[in-house]
Amino acid sequence: MGKDKKPTKPGHLLKEHPVTYETYAKLPDDGTRYEINNGRLEAMTPGSSVVHQLVIKQILYCVDRDCLNEYVVIPAPFDLILSLTEVRQPDLVMIHRNRLEIITGKGIEGSPDLVVEVLSPHSAKRDRQQKLHAYAKYNIPEYWIVDINNELLEQYLLDGDQYYLSEVYKEKEPVLSARLACISFTMQEIIDSIPELPNF
Repeated sequence: MGKDKKPTKPGHLLKEHPVTYETYAKLPDDGTRYEINNGRLEAMTPGSSVVHQLVIKQILYCVDRDCLNEYVVIPAPFDLILSLTEVRQPDLVMIHRNRLEIITGKGIEGSPDLVVEVLSPHSAKRDRQQKLHAYAKYNIPEYWIVDINNELLEQYLLDGDQYYLSEVYKEKEPVLSARLACISFTMQEIIDSIPELPNF
């Protein structure tokens, strides 16, 4: 019997181009989350803050509360497989129940109806530039960027092959979506759900 092959090291893969989903799926579990950005493997480090996770949890609660009958809402971590060389791990997605075939054993293989990213100091550039371009390229009709520090939600809508900033929601302004008519919450509701954290 031949020798077992040594597990592929992520550091080695980071130098290879293009990286495909097949290579990505064989990565050893080293505790680090990765994305494939146009064939380049990129580590998502460091981990998200507690406040970041609390915001995602509350958005999930609000959207699930109002849209459960029409949509499946999925929070991170999961693989959003847009192509063999474009795999993302967004904070949250919504998929209409008449499109559930894009949910597979690998993750989500196709474009959801909505993608949500909550900014953190280490993700802001990626979320505002890389992902804005990638999500538009793969025809995701609506993209939200949630800015915790400024307590606002930016709503981007697809126009052709690129996004335009449709609305910026703050405080008690109801977040509305023509495509996702069930949506009904405010950023004030999200921010007020975060408890006082004495050591944050």
